Amino acid sequence: MIFLQIETENFLDEAAAVAEMEQESINLLQMASYGGWIMAVLLFLFVWAFYLFFKRILIVNRATKTDKTFMDKIKDYIHSGKVDSAINLCKVTNTPASRMIEKGILRIGRPMQDVQIAIENAGNIEVGKLEKGLVILATIAGGAPMLGFLGTVLGMVQTFFNMSQTASGVIEMAALSEGMYQAMVTTIGGLIVGIIVMFAYNILVARVSSAVQILEARTMEFMDLLNEPA
Repeated sequence: MIFLQIETENFLDEAAAVAEMEQESINLLQMASYGGWIMAVLLFLFVWAFYLFFKRILIVNRATKTDKTFMDKIKDYIHSGKVDSAINLCKVTNTPASRMIEKGILRIGRPMQDVQIAIENAGNIEVGKLEKGLVILATIAGGAPMLGFLGTVLGMVQTFFNMSQTASGVIEMAALSEGMYQAMVTTIGGLIVGIIVMFAYNILVARVSSAVQILEARTMEFMDLLNEPA
């Protein structure tokens, strides 16, 4: 009987612990709802940043994929005098590097400086395309914590306002809970969004830097190709 009583008590304790954990989960969801419109804005910013990151990372990854035989084919076409074939190959490949090389091929016959300037101008345009959206991600990474702090200030204002409305001078925690919830939840929400987006921004910047290095390497390779004897 004693053993059965101990087992029963342990089971009741475990059930109570599970019920308490479920109640805490419910309270966390309820607490998030107290964040008000600040939390809604933070959620929108997070979804927007999530969409931008994956859209841009796919574009940058496609830009970094290179065909190792591309420059060899360009070299063979140019040395064979098949300029039109080289241009068609660039159009079919349709990558930032191929579009830069195409601009250079179209300037063949002009001074080398003109060819290099044409490639660099095309490269600047391609880099601008790759960097599109980075400013937005950086703004969200920096602005989300500030929005969270704004919610904190608004929550504290609400708290002190509720305190000022107590004519009896007795302050009840229930009357202050809404403002305190908003003050804490928005700070946490803003920091979470800001930290995640900051990491996403830095990852994307690193990928763009890798793409830029590939473009620079292709430019140097093409310029060396033009200086080689046929």
